[in-house]
Amino acid sequence: MSGGRPLVVLRDVDLDIAPEEFVAIVGPSGSGKTTLLGLLAGLDRPSSGSVTIDGRALGALTEDERARFRAAHVGFVFQTFQLIPTLTALENVLVPLELSGGGNSNGDSPHARAAELLRRVGLGDRMDHYPAQLSGGEQQRVAIARAFANRPRILFADEPTGNLDADTGDTIIALLEELNREARTTMVLVTHDPALAARANRVIRLAGGTIVSIEAAGARG
Repeated sequence: MSGGRPLVVLRDVDLDIAPEEFVAIVGPSGSGKTTLLGLLAGLDRPSSGSVTIDGRALGALTEDERARFRAAHVGFVFQTFQLIPTLTALENVLVPLELSGGGNSNGDSPHARAAELLRRVGLGDRMDHYPAQLSGGEQQRVAIARAFANRPRILFADEPTGNLDADTGDTIIALLEELNREARTTMVLVTHDPALAARANRVIRLAGGTIVSIEAAGARG
């Protein structure tokens, strides 16, 4: 609250994202990027308006229903990795599979699915290592493997290279794009990096809580 009036973070946002599209959300600090990502992912509820994913209005779901929807259809990659420090790399990737009962693993066991993803991100020899034993780039690789564990239809990434040096960041983004193309996932990415945003199909530019432009960037064919 500010002066007895609610703080409006976003207003008049009207946005459609197509299946399999890669969209980047950019804008200065405080423009509402992370808030918009949280609303699109169903982590937060809008005070007005609605968010619809695959024909389902997220605002009409209970908190438990939204959690189940995210577990089944949504993957996340964060700037701070968000790995569980007491679990190994393999166990971290197993978490979403175990929470969902492994029901989205197309017949392979959760353990086999997690191990294969870690091999795909170049960590086949680091499965039993804990996050503290991994570099920042390796931790983000684990986070990417975890994000794709349940074969999500939508991937949300919030500054996924923000804590990495430029070379490691480039490697992480190339890996993220490769897995995303193969999985045919819709990807919505928040970034401050114009070079990273230019790799998307479209760039959504925010300022002052509103969309000021939508630009074609043209990454994926």
